[in-house]
Amino acid sequence: MTDQDIDPATMRKQYRSEIVDEGGLAENPMDQFALWFQQAADSRLFEPNAMVVSTATPDGRPSSRTVLMKQFDGRGFVFFTNYASRKGRELAENPHVALLFPWHPIARQVIVTGTAARIGRDETAAYFRSRPHGSQLGAWASEQSSVIESRGELDRRYAELEARYPEGEQVPVPPEWGGLRVSPEAVEFWQGHENRLHDRLRYVLDGEKWRVERLCP
Repeated sequence: MTDQDIDPATMRKQYRSEIVDEGGLAENPMDQFALWFQQAADSRLFEPNAMVVSTATPDGRPSSRTVLMKQFDGRGFVFFTNYASRKGRELAENPHVALLFPWHPIARQVIVTGTAARIGRDETAAYFRSRPHGSQLGAWASEQSSVIESRGELDRRYAELEARYPEGEQVPVPPEWGGLRVSPEAVEFWQGHENRLHDRLRYVLDGEKWRVERLCP
């Protein structure tokens, strides 16, 4: 047991929001996501594109982390990473993935399950060159998920890269860095309500069409 001043069991909040009705949903989940994502951005949430990415090894050992979604369209959701990172390695062996957009201040969540695949190098290069110069250098300096001796070692690597590629000089795209697109197979839209009677509406891909089902909260 540990001493604590706050008891999490007593922390409760009543969600007060409009009912989400099946008849008001878009025809497909990506259009519905675009609507909710815009509303989340309009609500001035901090980084509404932040999502929890959950992966698993082939034998089912899971891991999760928060990353930033950088693109979405009818094909799915795109994020960028070092392919040699833990999530990159796990997705190479087991492409099944879950995404969670936790928009707590507006009592909403979007939960995506599907499969991930690498995007083209041209798409990766186009995004990489849109990043701030420092972020480009950071992608080279960090061998993501690998053990490093100290923070000083990381700073040393960055300083060497900064000297090699000063501001204004083009930084090449790291060969092990790139985008992953998650193609959804199911997308759940969760809206919090009073008395924990939340709305949970899930799009499920059925062949080439989407059907919507309501889940108990």
